[in-house]
Amino acid sequence: MSDLKLPTRAEDFNEWYNQLVLRAELADYAPVRGCMIVRPYGWTLWENIQQALDRRFKATGHVNAAFPLLIPKSFIEKEKHHVEGFSPELAVVTIGGGEELQDPLVIRPTSETIIGHMYAKWIQSYRDLPVLINQWNSVVRWELRTKLFLRTLEFFWQEGHTAHATYEEAEAETRQMLDIYNDFAATDAAIPAIPGRKSDSEKFAGADVTYSLEAMMGDRKALQSCTSHNLGQNFAKAFEMRYLDQQGTLQHCWTTSWGLSTRFIGAIIMVHGDDQGLILPPRLAPFQVVIVPIYKNDEERAAVMGAVGKIRAELIVAGIRVKTDERESFSPGYKFNDWEMRGVPLRIEIGPKDVAKGTVVLARRDRPGKEGKSFVSRDNLAATVEKMLGEIQKSLYDRALAFRKSNTVETNDYKELKAAVEKGFAYSYWCGRATCEEKIKEETKATMRCIPLDQPGGQGRCVYCRQPAKEKAIFARAY
Repeated sequence: MSDLKLPTRAEDFNEWYNQLVLRAELADYAPVRGCMIVRPYGWTLWENIQQALDRRFKATGHVNAAFPLLIPKSFIEKEKHHVEGFSPELAVVTIGGGEELQDPLVIRPTSETIIGHMYAKWIQSYRDLPVLINQWNSVVRWELRTKLFLRTLEFFWQEGHTAHATYEEAEAETRQMLDIYNDFAATDAAIPAIPGRKSDSEKFAGADVTYSLEAMMGDRKALQSCTSHNLGQNFAKAFEMRYLDQQGTLQHCWTTSWGLSTRFIGAIIMVHGDDQGLILPPRLAPFQVVIVPIYKNDEERAAVMGAVGKIRAELIVAGIRVKTDERESFSPGYKFNDWEMRGVPLRIEIGPKDVAKGTVVLARRDRPGKEGKSFVSRDNLAATVEKMLGEIQKSLYDRALAFRKSNTVETNDYKELKAAVEKGFAYSYWCGRATCEEKIKEETKATMRCIPLDQPGGQGRCVYCRQPAKEKAIFARAY
């Protein structure tokens, strides 16, 4: 780690983010423009996200499978809205084995088409439904402007694809998965996201309805954290995905897709981080606790490290992810700063005096300085640590929620909206017309992030055209 301080978020939020990702060793730039290498610390964070989601997916009957990286380009062209939406982002393989391919292959930007082709083969009867499959993979989208984790040519994610007998079942699946994402975001990532429906202009290419979670970052911009799509029968008709119903009539399936990617790591960084670096929620942190031993000579070292070994063993038995910093060439102060920058939720400091007293120092990452330090007994230390990790998790969520609420303005007219999006989220009535949405985007650089599922009811007037409106929407500048 470099001794240089990070830029403050107030000075340059963008550069703070870029330097932090590199210096915390979450990721690095790949030799191919726009691609990233996820380093072990970042990959462990992603593995913890995977596990938290995979557990929820399997609890609701979903199973994992794997589909090919390469898709015939002709498949992409079968669904007109899909090809229109993805054409600018496609990476196409035209040569294989030294020969030009008759049917070019697309490196998957998403897998609806290849999965539609296979589901058409596998589904024959209502008895074959529902099909509930998820896959963990990477996809390629030829982005022009890239940023580590937030937008890269290749990124890692999960994509769920399901097929159902009725529209109602598909819609229930789409909403269920949004609920699962929302529970994960709040419970594990300590991120208070807003679940809502996308406008027609912002929905997924080929979907009837798109739902998303929108979260406020530390610079008050929005980040789309995941999506869940009701695809209707669009892909089912394109790929002749049909089944015989109980009356013996041939029907097209109703399908869904839903996904969350490594972009979510960017959300965790920007929602919780401070000028010292990362602050990771304990449920997802690669290391929940770091132990920093403090000693001056071999005699002190023997006593301290003996106690450290016992503490570490006790925490591991309790299921706590722990790291002991045994680096000899760095001072305790350097180590404190290093682990603060890496966002470890809780630090245990122990020196000769602590060993003699049977105590340790606990330092909370969410409360830097003296405010976050406490002296505690080594008796039942694992229980004390577990309790404190729970307090940190809740503190991060509460702080992020208070931040979002304090930077969200209910606007009654366009002047108020323009002022609100300069500083955060505008919550405004919208008539539903694409023309108003587009004008707001042109004039303010704010997009309609979502129409929150939680609506006040009643009726108001569109923030732009003043025509009657039944729903409120979130407008914000976004990543």
